[in-house]
Amino acid sequence: MYTIDLTLKTTPLPLSIQRKEAEDAEAVYQKLLTAMRSTTGEIIELTCEKEEGKKLAVLSDQISAVIISQRSGAAAAGRVPGFFAAT
Repeated sequence: MYTIDLTLKTTPLPLSIQRKEAEDAEAVYQKLLTAMRSTTGEIIELTCEKEEGKKLAVLSDQISAVIISQRSGAAAAGRVPGFFAAT
């Protein structure tokens, strides 16, 4: 499972969607990069393959970062990149 995390300019927590295949995740990543490079703000609608029915819509000019990563195993479940959790 591949996770695409979006960080928005006004929100400290990332928004994320998942893709099952690397090619699909890369296609979403490239779509987001293209939208970020655009001079006009546009609405980008994304869906999640892991959680059916999860939808996300963001304005492209509000995206400050995009991260693509591979999640494997139960150890990565529920972990948000960039945050430390002591157990």
